[in-house]
Amino acid sequence: MATGIQVVFDCADPLAQAKFWAEALHYQMQDPPGEFTTWEDWARAEGIPEEQWHDSAAIVDPAGSGPRLYFQKVPEGKITKNRVHLDLNVSGGSEVPLEGHKAAIWAEVERLKSLGAEDHRGAMEKEGEFWVRMNDPEGNEFCVQ
Repeated sequence: MATGIQVVFDCADPLAQAKFWAEALHYQMQDPPGEFTTWEDWARAEGIPEEQWHDSAAIVDPAGSGPRLYFQKVPEGKITKNRVHLDLNVSGGSEVPLEGHKAAIWAEVERLKSLGAEDHRGAMEKEGEFWVRMNDPEGNEFCVQ
């Protein structure tokens, strides 16, 4: 049996990052546990100080197959290139011709830019593969392929 994982992002604004990535990946914000209707109600019941209520957020795959993404507030900003990044596979698989891949990728790049991502890192093409290197709203690198 495979080991389940979650992917953790250190960030300045966990809620904003969670909302961006939920839209980017077609995920949803994780519901609060048990009978709680809001995360604030849960945090209050747990005795968490109000100034820490938004120090983390999580999103989940509504189909239950993808990993949970967890966003935690950290005091330091991003300084260097990520050592790990996400690749968003949107181009339709190997049966789609390269021009079809490019069209799907560029359409997704535009959608992600409307959510706050940037594509200033540019597009790459190598050995029949095509991808666009992007940054999320806090500068974390990811690719659309």
